[in-house]
Amino acid sequence: MTSPENKPVRILVVDDHTLFRRGLMALLTRDEGLVVVGDVADAGQALRKAQELQPDVILLDNHLPGVNGVDALPALIEAAPQACILMLTVSEDEHDLAAALHGGASGYLLKTMEGDDLTAAVHRAFQGDSIIAPEMMGKLLATYRSAALKPAPSKNAEPVPSSTKPVTPAEQAVASLSPRELDILRGITRGASNKEIAREHGIVETTVKIHVQHILRKLGVSSRVHAAVIASEQGLL
Repeated sequence: MTSPENKPVRILVVDDHTLFRRGLMALLTRDEGLVVVGDVADAGQALRKAQELQPDVILLDNHLPGVNGVDALPALIEAAPQACILMLTVSEDEHDLAAALHGGASGYLLKTMEGDDLTAAVHRAFQGDSIIAPEMMGKLLATYRSAALKPAPSKNAEPVPSSTKPVTPAEQAVASLSPRELDILRGITRGASNKEIAREHGIVETTVKIHVQHILRKLGVSSRVHAAVIASEQGLL
């Protein structure tokens, strides 16, 4: 699988474990649509290589010597603004996940994932998808739910009776989705890929992509992660 321009996706690998880095590079280059243009062991080297190489995708470990991967995100984004940055880490901590996404990462993957899933994730990220490891999706949604349920700071506001409570924009947006779009949104919220959603509903992957574009537009969001948060808050799961 190659990029839409029929050129291989150019990848910079950032990980301080040499054996893992070498194995990862060997795995990625098995896909003819991917090419590793550089590999480094720390954030400082990553910044220099990102500026020099301008990669399409940066695979970034979090636990690096000196500066953590999450802390390096702003500088890397400035150095290579067109690059998609995917965290590839052993950390299943929800705080690391939230910090990575807030810092501008395009996705958060775990090193325990299968090789074919990783190469597919790289392609999806390059095409504009936000990629979250399925194991982390529940923690992400729980974090957003917790923030959404915090009480308002005002002490004088009186509760609005449920019978007169206005419909929120999120509720209106979800209500505008078709039954098929709702099914696909549920799949997104579970962390399923377009291919998995297509297989589940007996439709082609291209159709799923079109539905996803419509869903994001109707919800007024730019990423699958944000769409999944809205779906969770509206009780679609």
